[in-house]
Amino acid sequence: MKNARLGGLEVSRIGLGAMTMAGTYTSEGILDNAESIRTIHRALDLGVTHIDTAEIYGPFLSEELVGQAIKGRRDQVKIATKFGLVSHKGGGPGVIDSSAANVRSAVEGSLKRLSTDHIDLYYQHRVDPNTPIEETAGAVADLIAEGKVLHFGLSEASPATIRRAHAVQPVTALQTEYSLWTRDVEEEILPLLRELGVGFVPYSPLGHGLLTGQIRSVDDFADDDWRKTNPRFTGENFRRNLAIVDEVQSIGAEIGATPAQTALAWLLTRGGDIAPIPGTRRVSRVEENTAAVGITLTDDQLERLNSLRPAAGARHDEANMASIDL
Repeated sequence: MKNARLGGLEVSRIGLGAMTMAGTYTSEGILDNAESIRTIHRALDLGVTHIDTAEIYGPFLSEELVGQAIKGRRDQVKIATKFGLVSHKGGGPGVIDSSAANVRSAVEGSLKRLSTDHIDLYYQHRVDPNTPIEETAGAVADLIAEGKVLHFGLSEASPATIRRAHAVQPVTALQTEYSLWTRDVEEEILPLLRELGVGFVPYSPLGHGLLTGQIRSVDDFADDDWRKTNPRFTGENFRRNLAIVDEVQSIGAEIGATPAQTALAWLLTRGGDIAPIPGTRRVSRVEENTAAVGITLTDDQLERLNSLRPAAGARHDEANMASIDL
């Protein structure tokens, strides 16, 4: 496995997102925790050194599974987790709170669930409009001074917020959606990160599953699958977006790669400071995804992928877009 550099943190080029292990896209009753742990073990065996989770996933279940899986193998992995979408002063899960006191409460819970004495990369999950970013960055700086956290990250933060946070505590990585159907970051965010020496961690690099080529209809989604209300998965937008998948699938067929591998291989060409975290809870998928590091795309294939028209529809519904710092 090749490596990427996120600021001062070195991680595998392809990581593992552990969100789906806590029930995203499925019902909790059909989760297989043992398979999730096997998936993490297989990822480590394949050279993955970057596992991403968050306290809100479950809530708490994803961190617990990661903690169980890395027992005895802590030195093989860089753990990234996130705070700020669980209020520990009574608001509970889903309440944005990045106050210094809440950051302090959150880190203690995450350390316990992850069975570790330090978190390698600690992200603010969403920017808190009620707390100055300087306060949040200062709180994480204190945790870094204490050795409980090694690196500071932001998720879905605007350029202005990134600059303000970075002035208080250097930001190691930004996590934001980026894939063949979500390329907004290329205009302003990526140039800023490179100016500041901040790494980039794309989440949903496979377009919430669409770029795997396995989804041709939303009819089989569970009733509580949030993609059913995502503008890119509904109506005419969904039918238009299948054309993106068809081209990715066609190029993959030319090189003997799956659509997922092709989409990830394209993302890896965007720079050595980019480390995507495709999420899965299945051993077969982590094997498929990690194999993308060995795929080479020709100049012609890259041009065809670069020329794909943008995805139709907003990337989130209004409620979820409201939580993104613009």
